[in-house]
Amino acid sequence: MRVTLLCTVRSCASPLAASGRSHLCANGHSFDLARSGYLNLLQPQDRRSSQPGDTPAAVAARRRFLTAHGSPLDLSSFFAEADTLLDVGCGEGHHLSTLPPAVEAHGVDISVPAIDAAAHRYRDAFFTVANADRFLPYADASFAAVTSITSRMNPPEFRRVLRPEGRLLLALPAPDDLLELRAAVLGSGEERSRVSRTVDLFAPLFTLVHQERVHHTAHLDHQSIEDVMTSSYRGLRTRERERMAAVDGMEVTMSRDVLVFAPR
Repeated sequence: MRVTLLCTVRSCASPLAASGRSHLCANGHSFDLARSGYLNLLQPQDRRSSQPGDTPAAVAARRRFLTAHGSPLDLSSFFAEADTLLDVGCGEGHHLSTLPPAVEAHGVDISVPAIDAAAHRYRDAFFTVANADRFLPYADASFAAVTSITSRMNPPEFRRVLRPEGRLLLALPAPDDLLELRAAVLGSGEERSRVSRTVDLFAPLFTLVHQERVHHTAHLDHQSIEDVMTSSYRGLRTRERERMAAVDGMEVTMSRDVLVFAPR
């Protein structure tokens, strides 16, 4: 593995060295690999709940949906030449599966069920449980590419782990994403674009070099409708669940605004 992991114990951040199924730092902190092969670096003080992140039900729903319908975004079309890539908020790892085998792929997420599912299925990538909002447990300038696909945004940490010549890709839900389904279940139509405020957030550390919208439409049956709503929206109200139960199927737009940045 070319990328160096860092200890997440507060005030440490020392490099971790693999020793059998453990990773150790010079200060004596030790982390063991799980049976499925991922490393849990999440510290107790970095949890907002006893089980942070996606639940097992949400992870299973997202996997069923992506297996059936895929994603409008294929990372291989953007990063075919990258030798190392980090997907922040990787969930169950679907997008890393689109990368060429030569890419050393890493995924980080705060959800243990999501990372466990990713590690079981995608053996060519290395997965880590950590709080990406606080600290990315990787050495400076580790990656040729960093991605965040409808997930976390931490500009200083993204810049720190990205090489000077590297690229950052952010994928945002476009205003028309799930438009038909949101109108039927949530009673809301097209949303406002998130592009401008995201570009402003990253402007101190990054320059926008490419922007495009990727999308496709698919016919979703009732199971797929339940899966995408379960994995995309938490806390649906009773009335919304009743509306969802009444939808047998429909054509639905899946759309992403893709922003590619270069570090300043």
